[in-house]
Amino acid sequence: MCSSKSRPHQGSSIPATIAKINGRPVLQPKSNQVPSLERRNSLKKSSPKSPTLQPLPTAKPSLSPPISPKLKSAGPPVLKRGGYDLNGLNSCGEKVLTPWNATKVSSIVNKSKKAITASAINYSSSLLVESPGSLAAARREQVAIMQEQRKLRTAHYGRVKSAKQERKVMAADSPAIDARTERRCSFITPSSDPIYVAYHDEEWGVPVHDDKLLFELLILTGAQVGSDWTSVLKKRQAFRDAFSGFDAQIVSKFNEKKITSISAEYGIEISLVRGVVDNSNRILQVKREFGSFDKYLWGFVNHKPITTQYKSCNKIPVKTSKSETISKDMVKRGFRFVGPTVIHSFMQAAGFSNDHLITCPRHHQIQCLDLASHHHHQSPTSTSSL
Repeated sequence: MCSSKSRPHQGSSIPATIAKINGRPVLQPKSNQVPSLERRNSLKKSSPKSPTLQPLPTAKPSLSPPISPKLKSAGPPVLKRGGYDLNGLNSCGEKVLTPWNATKVSSIVNKSKKAITASAINYSSSLLVESPGSLAAARREQVAIMQEQRKLRTAHYGRVKSAKQERKVMAADSPAIDARTERRCSFITPSSDPIYVAYHDEEWGVPVHDDKLLFELLILTGAQVGSDWTSVLKKRQAFRDAFSGFDAQIVSKFNEKKITSISAEYGIEISLVRGVVDNSNRILQVKREFGSFDKYLWGFVNHKPITTQYKSCNKIPVKTSKSETISKDMVKRGFRFVGPTVIHSFMQAAGFSNDHLITCPRHHQIQCLDLASHHHHQSPTSTSSL
């Protein structure tokens, strides 16, 4: 019978050994034994390693919110444009591999840019065709057209005849002006009073050398301050009667009783009557010094009228440096109602200054009259010299 005790095999010289496998003693025959080094290597190759549990890596805290694994990223990765990396890390020679969705997005963006550019070009070209320049330039052009139309509608205002019946004007290089196209100064309108029109056509601007008439025009010019020439011209005869034909010798002798009666009878302000009496005394002083009132006044313009070339009444000034000079000298001598504006109006009325517009027929007529009178004054001198 077999016993539980191990007996050596017959014919074998290798004794049986006891080995421990996984902590248990196992009887192992000699034939199964291999050298320790080979056994160790074979166990390393054949026997599977026991699974070992490794500790899970701890996630670092981040400020950004967690991203769901099912959701894709919000946008495509950063692309290079023109060989430049937006972060400045890649050089212009490097190639950047972009995913298919990024390529698709970039192509869509390029198409949209091309469409926007094409629409902008079409819009700008339409603007260029319809109105040159910007919208502001088109608006300015429209306003200018409206203004021109308005000028055409109002061109005939203040004229005797309409714009359709307006006559042709000669060329600008021609020195002569057609008499048919000449018209009075613009302050003479169809509604002007006939007495004012007659004064313009016959007296205004004509050189005056008579002392009494100069005295009269000086007083009438001062009286029209605060009024108008038409009202003063209508009272002209009353002024002549009140002041004895503007004889300075007679007027200078008026006393206070006479002054009051003249003011009440003719409806002239008493301050104006006193001013006329004072000015008559000043004129007598000037006559004693210069020989006549005419020589005193015309000496300021070198005894020659001033000819102006105004094209519009808006260009005519209310006073000049010459009127200011005359006014200062007369005020110094004791004259009254002789401000610079009054003296300038007096110079226009008495012919010291020919302020008719160049389109007015009286401008040329008075200029010819001045030349004729100047030649008449020089002719006796030339005859005597011969």
